Amino acid sequence: MPHRRVCNQDPVLSQRHAQKTLTTKRLQESVPKPGHWPVDPQQDVPISEDRIWIDGCFDFAHHGHAGASLQARRLGKELLVGVHSDEAILENKGPTVMNLKERIAAVEACRWVTQAIPHAPYVTSVPWIDHYGCRYVGHGDDITSDSSGEDCYRYVKQAGRFKVFKRTPGISTTDLVGRMLLCTRSHSIKSLTAVLSGQEGVGDEGERRRNGQEMMQRIKDYATDSTGTQPHCEVWNWESTKARRLSRTISHMSGRHTDRDDAGTFHQMVEGHGPREGQRIVYVDGGFDLFSSGHIEFLRKVIELEHVEGEKRGWFTEEAKKTRIENAGEDYPPAYVLAGIHNDEVINHYKGVNYPVMNIFERGLCVLQCKVSLSTVYHLRSAIHHDQTFPTASTPHTYVIPRSLKSTQYINAVVFGAPFSATPAYLKTLPYGLPSVVYHGPTAFMPLNYDPYTYAKDLGIFKEVPAHDFQHVNAGEIVERILKSRAMYEERQRVKGVKGLGEDAEKKRQKLEEEAKIKALERRWSEVERSFGA
Repeated sequence: MPHRRVCNQDPVLSQRHAQKTLTTKRLQESVPKPGHWPVDPQQDVPISEDRIWIDGCFDFAHHGHAGASLQARRLGKELLVGVHSDEAILENKGPTVMNLKERIAAVEACRWVTQAIPHAPYVTSVPWIDHYGCRYVGHGDDITSDSSGEDCYRYVKQAGRFKVFKRTPGISTTDLVGRMLLCTRSHSIKSLTAVLSGQEGVGDEGERRRNGQEMMQRIKDYATDSTGTQPHCEVWNWESTKARRLSRTISHMSGRHTDRDDAGTFHQMVEGHGPREGQRIVYVDGGFDLFSSGHIEFLRKVIELEHVEGEKRGWFTEEAKKTRIENAGEDYPPAYVLAGIHNDEVINHYKGVNYPVMNIFERGLCVLQCKVSLSTVYHLRSAIHHDQTFPTASTPHTYVIPRSLKSTQYINAVVFGAPFSATPAYLKTLPYGLPSVVYHGPTAFMPLNYDPYTYAKDLGIFKEVPAHDFQHVNAGEIVERILKSRAMYEERQRVKGVKGLGEDAEKKRQKLEEEAKIKALERRWSEVERSFGA
């Protein structure tokens, strides 16, 4: 009887082989059958050279994610974005700050994204990109690994279907979490124009100049259209003519502020498309810190209300549409949306601690890249159908949802450094004149003892946006999520090579919070004294 040959295998190699076999099996099992894909189409799509795939966690909608989407979009004509589930991220990387629904909302709101695909596998799967008809997968030049330490893109690389682009420098989810945990302020910008011109910043004169030029180029890139190649958004910078921009007198009894009527000066940074005939000028403003689903849903509500207004004035009739196409060469929406971004000094004055977590440059890029897809309303709220009533803040169940609501609109213009309170002179000297309407939603994160929208109300152009599902998602809420699960996020930071919070950082946060409380009390007492002529 012949002897059976016994091979002594290396146990480490055997373990790795078993792990790879298990991973392969999981990937095979994770390929959905027709009818079970997370989003349509359910049948395989012919593979196209112009259809690009990227994927990731997309925790926080920071401008690094937008930069990746922009570069990937420029590789083709359509961009599909796979978004990993909360469970997959927890297994491979650690806890997410934003849940899947919030992360999907942020990805879908990027102007260069064609479609978001939830529950995409953490290790990029060739069958998945085949199904959605993507020839290539794009990713930054950094390495991403799974829980076993292996490259998440190894399969598409082996298939020769991987393209690399430059990672956006200076921003990441890990960096933002670190700012919250360590309570740092080094990211703040005192003067955006000074930084862009190289007068302020880190490094010697040459480094500051190069950094300013790169930042200016990024603003121009983020102001492009949905193809990422043509100009679209107009970008402005506003500066007060007053030496003390934060000084104001407030009547304690009436709650009205008496800012000097400062028109300031506007400087155009990027030229794009201005308002077209018949469009209403819509003004919104805010800090837009840690740009998230709360901001996106607010903007979506604004566009919804403007579409309802457009329906009332006959904007969507075939005759009106035909006239616009004849005169402009294409159709366009009824509203031109101008977003004002408050500077870092103003936000920190009112919120204290180390807010804003994102500086004005980072927040402005997040707003610039934003689009509002009203068709998403139907996707997220399946119970809503055409011709059902659509509630508004003042008159619930009055308007009818028009079929024209299924459209996409982009932010049209941005003003960096917008004042916290828009005075009549500021509103009237905006680049496009006095806006038709000023929108704002209820603000819980930054309670005030006066109304910064008094002037807009006096002018009869103020309108409040109704409550929505993501109303609670703001910078304060996100920071609270981080701090409540501090231990988990510190471990995530440790794995990523970032210093943990530590006792010193905690003491620093407590001290800054106490200082913010004292400043708030001093402001209130000063206002009481002024109201009595003290």
